[in-house]
Amino acid sequence: MSEQIFSLAALTVLELSPPDMVEVAARAGYSHLGLRLEPATPQEHHFPLMADADLRRQTHQRLRDTGIKVLDIEILRLKPETRVQDFRAFLEVGAEFGATELLIAGNDPDEARLGDNFAALCVMAEAFGIHPHLEFMPWTDARDLSQAWRIVERAARPNGGVLIDAFHFNRSASSLEELAAATVLAPQRFRYAQLCDVAGPRPDDMDEILRQARNERRFPGDGDCDLRGLLRALPDNIPLSLEIPTRQLLEQGVSAFDRAKTAIDKARHVLQNR
Repeated sequence: MSEQIFSLAALTVLELSPPDMVEVAARAGYSHLGLRLEPATPQEHHFPLMADADLRRQTHQRLRDTGIKVLDIEILRLKPETRVQDFRAFLEVGAEFGATELLIAGNDPDEARLGDNFAALCVMAEAFGIHPHLEFMPWTDARDLSQAWRIVERAARPNGGVLIDAFHFNRSASSLEELAAATVLAPQRFRYAQLCDVAGPRPDDMDEILRQARNERRFPGDGDCDLRGLLRALPDNIPLSLEIPTRQLLEQGVSAFDRAKTAIDKARHVLQNR
């Protein structure tokens, strides 16, 4: 069995520039990381890798120096006005970094058009060796596992996938039984997953769910998710991106390295005891 891949997600250490993120990932014991080439929101603190050639050069150098590899790139949104061909430069930069996975959000209430654009993106990404994954989030137009699975299966592209994020899986009330059935039917649709934990009952307010998702998650094993059940339902040895924003710890002065190290240590513990 190959060694478990742990990847440091950008949202976990969003204050770090990409070169500094590479350093922290290497020191904390990760083999991979994810690069946020486009910000998730206009307000988000962002380092413009797409526009800044010198920043890309520095990041490449740090990757070479440390041996850290890029697992995934994010985030592209499929909207009603999306023109998939406009994403080519994004894919080119992702391929330049060696990324094999791509995170997609569905922000189009027309499910048929969303699926058509996802299929078209998969076709374009295939030439770059990149696998787009539709990540369901309860506040988007791909709300839960059932809907994301339906969209990706209808797109019927060999490199199309569904991204399971433990937070969204919990907050969307998706089914472990459905996930286990899907991974048996089409394991190739699940090439990586995002791991974190989440505390407390599901809020009734979607704004509060969104706030928790972007700012306050828990380290694996520190919350109420059935992470062991989730890991058992996923393909064996699936690469795990640790996406665990903890704004409270950041504001308390806990360093990016310490947060990244705690994340991987607790993830390893959960895996060893699943």
